[in-house]
Amino acid sequence: MTTGFRAIFGPGKPVIAMAHLPALPGAPLHDAGSGVQGIIDAVARDVAILLEEGVDAVMFCNENDRPYRLEASLADAAVMARVVTELAPRDRPFGVDYLWDARCALAVAAATGASFIREVMPGVFESDMGLWRPDPAALLRERRTLGADGVAVLMNVTPEFASPLGSRPAGVRARSAVVSTLADAILVSGPMAGAEPDLDAVREVVDAVAGSAPVLLNTGAKATNIGAFLSVADGVIVGSALKVDGGTWNPVDRERVRRFLAAARDAG
Repeated sequence: MTTGFRAIFGPGKPVIAMAHLPALPGAPLHDAGSGVQGIIDAVARDVAILLEEGVDAVMFCNENDRPYRLEASLADAAVMARVVTELAPRDRPFGVDYLWDARCALAVAAATGASFIREVMPGVFESDMGLWRPDPAALLRERRTLGADGVAVLMNVTPEFASPLGSRPAGVRARSAVVSTLADAILVSGPMAGAEPDLDAVREVVDAVAGSAPVLLNTGAKATNIGAFLSVADGVIVGSALKVDGGTWNPVDRERVRRFLAAARDAG
């Protein structure tokens, strides 16, 4: 089994909660009136609830930068780095996800001391953002250049808002991600944020990697289904289910966090 993920989380089944950033400057949905400080204030509230309720880790993500783009701007990287620097917990792991530029996520992670990043790879995809060609070879070489070998790369092999080109099933692509692109963990998603994959799809990936890397549920986790998914998967990344009314771009709801964590702990 790859060591990066377990070195961070140990042998358990972690609950990694999303800390979604409001839209960054320049994005169509950015609130210019509140500016960067407004982004920080909104994320600070969410992170405080998540940490107080006991999630195992948080992951910062520019979730509201719709429509997403495949290359981050310098301003995107700078603002994300500021938010993460100001709000990252120091008593548990935290990660970074930039939708959808792995190099930006890695740069912010290396600058802020994050333990992991989440990105889609390997493969080529048709997507809402156009043709998408992640480059894991370049990413891992840049990780080495930055002296950031301790930053685990969680590879999403079934991305939201996209479909893979080619005919290889998810299990085969997951196994290849472990063997040829050195994934620290494999993520399985539904078709979009907040949508769950089929449980059999998660089981297919778990069987394919055969213990060579942890497999996590990446979207669609809810208090009502997490028991079933954690009977198969090695952990979960959760965002929408922890929000007011289950809405991906809404604020975090403390009671929803409590219910989800209780269900996950019972399952784990």
